[in-house]
Amino acid sequence: MEERARSCLLRSKATLEQDIKASYLMDHMVSDGVLTNEEESRVREQAAALLEVLLRKDNRAYISFYNALIRESYGDLANLLHSDLPLLSPEGERSFGILSEGGVPQRPVVFVSRPALLNLIREKLYRLQNTPGWVTVFGMAGSGKSVMAAEAVRDRALIKECFPGGVHWLSVGQCERADLLVRMQSLCFRLEQGQSSEASQRPPCSVEEAKERLRFLVLRRFPRSLLILDDVWDSSTLRSFDIQCRVLLTTRNRGLADSVSGTSFEVPVESGLDEEKALEILALYVNGKPHKLPEQARSIVSECKGSPLVVSLIGALLREFPDRWSYYLRQLQKKQFKRIRKSSSYDYEALDQAMDASLQVLEPEHQDLYRDLSIMQKDVKVPAKVLSVLWDLELEEVEDVLQEFVNKSLLFRDCNQRPYHYYLHDLQLDFLIEQNRDQIAELHKKLVRQYQKFYNERPPSPGDIDCSYWYRFLPYHMAKAGLSKELYSLMFSLDWVKEKAQFMGSAHLINDYVEYGEILDKENSEVRLQFQEFLSLNGHHLEQRPFPDIVQLALSQPACSEVYRQALMQAQKRASRGRLYLDWVNKNNQDSLSLLVMHPHQGSVYYAGFSKDGSKIASCGANKALRVFKTTSGEKLLELQAHDEDILCCSFSPDDRYIATCSSDRKVKVSVSVSVATLFEHEEQINHCQFTNTGRRVLLATCSNDKFTNTKLWNPNKPTSQNTMFGHMEPVNHCCFSPNDAYLATSSSDGTVKLFEVSSANEWKSIDVNSYFPESDDEIKAIVKCSTWSADGSRIICAARNAVFLWNFETSKKKAECNGHLSWVHCVQFSPDGSLLLSSSDDQTIRLWETNRVHTSSAAALKRDSDVLFSQSDVTIVAPDSRNRLQVQSTRDLQLPSRIRCTCISRNALFVALGTESGTVQVLEVPSGKTSQTLTGHTRTVHHCQFTDDGETLVTSSEDTTVRVWKWRTGEYLVLEGHKEPVRKFHLLNNSTSSHMFSWSFDGTVKVNRTSTNFSCHKGAVLSCDVSSDRHLFATTSADRTAKLWSMLDGALLKICSRDTKDSMDSFHGGWVTDLQFSPDNRVLVSTGGYIKWWSVETGEALQTFYTMGANLKKIHVSADFTTFVTVDSIGILYVLKKVEGGSL
Repeated sequence: MEERARSCLLRSKATLEQDIKASYLMDHMVSDGVLTNEEESRVREQAAALLEVLLRKDNRAYISFYNALIRESYGDLANLLHSDLPLLSPEGERSFGILSEGGVPQRPVVFVSRPALLNLIREKLYRLQNTPGWVTVFGMAGSGKSVMAAEAVRDRALIKECFPGGVHWLSVGQCERADLLVRMQSLCFRLEQGQSSEASQRPPCSVEEAKERLRFLVLRRFPRSLLILDDVWDSSTLRSFDIQCRVLLTTRNRGLADSVSGTSFEVPVESGLDEEKALEILALYVNGKPHKLPEQARSIVSECKGSPLVVSLIGALLREFPDRWSYYLRQLQKKQFKRIRKSSSYDYEALDQAMDASLQVLEPEHQDLYRDLSIMQKDVKVPAKVLSVLWDLELEEVEDVLQEFVNKSLLFRDCNQRPYHYYLHDLQLDFLIEQNRDQIAELHKKLVRQYQKFYNERPPSPGDIDCSYWYRFLPYHMAKAGLSKELYSLMFSLDWVKEKAQFMGSAHLINDYVEYGEILDKENSEVRLQFQEFLSLNGHHLEQRPFPDIVQLALSQPACSEVYRQALMQAQKRASRGRLYLDWVNKNNQDSLSLLVMHPHQGSVYYAGFSKDGSKIASCGANKALRVFKTTSGEKLLELQAHDEDILCCSFSPDDRYIATCSSDRKVKVSVSVSVATLFEHEEQINHCQFTNTGRRVLLATCSNDKFTNTKLWNPNKPTSQNTMFGHMEPVNHCCFSPNDAYLATSSSDGTVKLFEVSSANEWKSIDVNSYFPESDDEIKAIVKCSTWSADGSRIICAARNAVFLWNFETSKKKAECNGHLSWVHCVQFSPDGSLLLSSSDDQTIRLWETNRVHTSSAAALKRDSDVLFSQSDVTIVAPDSRNRLQVQSTRDLQLPSRIRCTCISRNALFVALGTESGTVQVLEVPSGKTSQTLTGHTRTVHHCQFTDDGETLVTSSEDTTVRVWKWRTGEYLVLEGHKEPVRKFHLLNNSTSSHMFSWSFDGTVKVNRTSTNFSCHKGAVLSCDVSSDRHLFATTSADRTAKLWSMLDGALLKICSRDTKDSMDSFHGGWVTDLQFSPDNRVLVSTGGYIKWWSVETGEALQTFYTMGANLKKIHVSADFTTFVTVDSIGILYVLKKVEGGSL
């Protein structure tokens, strides 16, 4: 730079630094090629840094800076530099003006760089260094193609190495042949400047002549130049420039270059900017910082769908009217594209014109097909087969049409899925919906009618490539079409429920009933609730594979339910063809308190919690994953692999933006969207973490297996703990803040719940849960796993073992109890409004309870040690309850001092026998309940008892390894020995006598009393045994998780039924198989475990499965005709099942 010019800059430096906006000036200087992108990014918006860069440059930089001041209305500052303007040499002057002479447009007033895209365009342009060819920059309307093309050639090294002959820009656009000739004449005139011959000055008279003139000029005068054709629409126009030169073209039609000769390269321009880039553009327009923009800014960016055009249009409007943020946001939300008018150099007056221009180049019939895409949903990719059904065209024809749309940037194709899926940009879809608003319902109706026509005989099957779309979106299209009757028929159909649940799971179905509930309720709100409740309570079963029999599941619904009515009709129809179905005849006496049951993880679910607004549930478990899903339907929203080991807890922050997780890996992590960061660590496994409930002072509480410092409070912004609570000497399993964050409740393995003051960390109150825990089946200490406060802070719900209890902590008294889980409950939590209660368990389920239905004292529940007498059409049941009373149908309850472990009833229903933990056996009269005889002899718990048919002999088996045969009226007995461990049970081969008997034991053996033969059947305890009616077969089940079929004649093993073998019989039943019985014809076995299962003896195939609400069934009672089945589950629910009539076994 000349000394005079440098001195002028130095003299004026202070004034320039104070007044100029560096970013506006740099746009012009980059366009002039005197400032590089790297220098621009280094300077940013600092005026002082810009001047320092200028002082190190030449005269061209000074002149460019002066011109930029003029363009940006800094006339007073430009006058300071005017008198010292330097002169340029001819070479420098040509280099300075090569882009402006070629007609390359300057940078827009506001420009945000897209480095990856720029580098890609330049890389392709370098490919043209030694050979003619084409670089096609394509994308949808408003994606920034022209701006990026102009920016790509603002690279001095690129021009010097590849295009020393110059860069020539021609805006083409949509034009007729006459207009095209005018544009070509203009280009010829520019290239011929400086020639003296008359021939060269005469404009060409036709497009063909212009093409030849351009060919001559490029080959002779500009052999290594770049021709930029901006906004080319059709191939005929492009062929007019097929003159063996180097061409960069921008277009919406990807396939244009296929119509010309020469090498071709493609550069796709993505349709949208990310949020930060878009906010940066808005900030530049309004002369502000992105983080200081009004709150409407992010919403505007979201509505702009990332389109550079729309963001720039809005930004330019806001520059003129900075107080209209809310106004322009409303226009975008209302899709008022006509109101968003030209405020830049763009070719179209309004946004809707830019969109419509793309459609006008389509053939009329294709315009109609494109209009049909108005019914597509945002962010949904559609297979071509769906559009084939909609348009009633062959699939190949549809793919050709879609390819044309893709080539013209009117549609996008996802090549990661085969067959290809197609989708619209959000802006394109908004435009289509606005353009066809009056026809939307008819277009949706057209799709539904075409679906009904195409699938009139059968629904889509998994083999159909469009299957997923129809199951997911058919209800949506029916609702949008106003076809309420069709929607009722679809959604109130058990067949639809089965097909969709089998393909997509239950969450999508539940979401449909919630989303379209208002429409469905106009037909029948009760039926809608019945289907929704059926799915909510059985959804975890529908996630299993193989898929369960949905008709059998539905037969457990109340008799007044439409779900049950349809299931019974189908069951009767199928039973007539030999299928087996069971009807739960006493189900109306049972209500499920669970509102929703989910199966989100493979393995135990350790924790589940509500977001603060109650709309989401986060869960975690043994599969090391964090999942977030909707409260209303269980639909999954997010899944993250957050830890290397089991995740034991997760917690939403007060604003629901973050989720904290803790793990057995001793780490606490915080997840935001898809990123995970580690915050704190303990010395031992961290069992629980929870944020405070309010945002006034955000703290995170954690508890662990640490010896003394097992409960801590943390400030998420600091690396060290803020406070430590002392009091528990054993691991602390759970901690939770009171609603006002004043107290912290901790639940420990020492059987207590302690309440600490948060401010001082002092212990305030302690509740000994273990002392209030009711009698249980097993001698297990009542370890308190978790607790939660009620919404008003007056009560605490805690979980111990497989039950949930409500306590008033002021009185330390149990208020309510809810059962339903099949294993240990790890977590329990109220919803924000207190109306719902959430619990998760080792049984791999999450249960949602209605709080107002569990806030009552629990009734006594039946125990599983029951007996049943079948007589004609009557069923008599005897069973102990949770209060140790013996319940007999139509008799009073009988209270006993020692816990009842088994019961039986005589065939004439006059006597009931019961065995106790103390080893005594009592025989009671029915219905008086008077004790007829007390039998002593067993020294330990009596496991099983049974009368012979005449009622005079009673047989018992005990934990003392013996079987005793009693003449109970006199007290005389015979002791049968031979087993080495407790005798689990026995079976009388002939009920009229005790001489022929099978007994089985925990020692893994079966003993035949008649022959004194011992069979060593299993490695584990034998849990059940039964003999076929023809005495040829007997079957055993064991704790070794196998079921075996044996020959009665020689004791030979005939069949092993286990999941580890090729047999299809499933012996697991969700746990040990505890009981089984042959049918009278020896063709079917029924067995119990976690549920009830019927299977074929001949083939080993499962015939039917009945899922109980509880689990761990001990025995199954079967009527003589094998049509009625009775059992009691682990939570005391009685099941009387009758085979649906019409079938044969």
